[in-house]
Amino acid sequence: QVQVVESGGGLVQSGGSLTLSCKASGFTLSYYTVGWFRQAPGKEREGLSCISADGGTTYYAETVKGRFTVSRDNATQTAYLRLTSVKAEDTGVYYCAADYVRIPTTMCVHKRAKYWGQGTQVTVSS
Repeated sequence: QVQVVESGGGLVQSGGSLTLSCKASGFTLSYYTVGWFRQAPGKEREGLSCISADGGTTYYAETVKGRFTVSRDNATQTAYLRLTSVKAEDTGVYYCAADYVRIPTTMCVHKRAKYWGQGTQVTVSS
């Protein structure tokens, strides 16, 4: 059974840090590009960061560049998104996804994926 499960969300103060995890099962994560997406209230889903299957290529949206860091550990079927210097506008539901597309930019810009997680809520308080 295919599963993508995010964890690590919660309440964080403005300027603080948080690390989200994405655990995949039922398929071999090392064959897939992984992406992190955010849905803020009243806004479209946004592709924040995507990382290639081997971890060698990454994409970051301008809104998070320099503050968020994506990584992955294929041996444990897990991907991560490190959030730092968070702002109120980072509040939203964060989704992890996996897709066969080879280029991370394509995945993040088109916001399409074969497998999606259920999301984890991140709330930034001022």
